[in-house]
Amino acid sequence: MSKVAVIMGSTSDLPVMQDAIEILKGFDIEVDVDIVSAHRTPEKLFDFGKNAHKNGYSVIIAGAGGAAHLPGMVASLSPLPVIGVPVKSSNSIDGWDSILSILQMPGGVPVATVALNGGKNAGILAAQIIGASDKCVLDKIELYKQGLKEKVIKGAEEVRGTK
Repeated sequence: MSKVAVIMGSTSDLPVMQDAIEILKGFDIEVDVDIVSAHRTPEKLFDFGKNAHKNGYSVIIAGAGGAAHLPGMVASLSPLPVIGVPVKSSNSIDGWDSILSILQMPGGVPVATVALNGGKNAGILAAQIIGASDKCVLDKIELYKQGLKEKVIKGAEEVRGTK
């Protein structure tokens, strides 16, 4: 069974990252959650990044605000795919500092980056990565996407009925 690590720089990031956790649990994917600060616990960061694949993770979701070094630093240390979630934090410059810190990675150190506060999409993307080699997860993603389609069709019918 695949396992995803959801890490963040501080507890203030948890409300955004909770969306990723809930999506993954909804797909029956095992999730471990932790605080790993790039700036305040660099030794923990290095240990986590170097050993994540040895600890059974398939994908890492890393959320951070402000300077947002966590996703990139983890990606520099780990052979696993890393999904970065820029978080609009209290010390953020409207979230742009977080977005650019995660998005503008140097060649050879990719971080898949979702939208500002995009924990939900990070969870879905992690599930899709796992679903590429796990038919059970892939089937759940297909059902999820079918549900999205049905919700739009129902909404369109409701809107047309209000004319």
